[in-house]
Amino acid sequence: MSKTLQYGATKIDETNSAYAPIESLAQFQWKNRVFVVFADRDNSRAARQENQLLADRSGLDERDLVVLKISGGVRPLFGAADGLDGEAIRRDLQAPKVGEFAAFLVGKDGTVKLKASEPITDGELFAIIDSMPMRAAESLKPDKSS
Repeated sequence: MSKTLQYGATKIDETNSAYAPIESLAQFQWKNRVFVVFADRDNSRAARQENQLLADRSGLDERDLVVLKISGGVRPLFGAADGLDGEAIRRDLQAPKVGEFAAFLVGKDGTVKLKASEPITDGELFAIIDSMPMRAAESLKPDKSS
């Protein structure tokens, strides 16, 4: 199982493309974190990933997450998303070829924070997000519904 956290750098080199915002997901920058699931051929891992994440919709909402599934086209699983190009997202994230499972977490700054080749539990995902500096700052703000 492979999971790669991408946000461990102390100083971001903006000339390094690894830290460049994902252009095809620009509509979400500074508003939402985006979790992108690329379906595998038989779709079993993508279905497992989908079930694990959608089990805690309030947790997704609390963390401003949009969940997208890419299998041919783009299908929003949680949150609103319009006019997205699945192939552009695949290219920008350097995702594996069609038919292979992959999952990516894109932060509010538009950069990739996590890359996984196996499904990740909602608890693991939430722990990663909750450890991010921007999330810590959000939790200090008063409730966004008031």
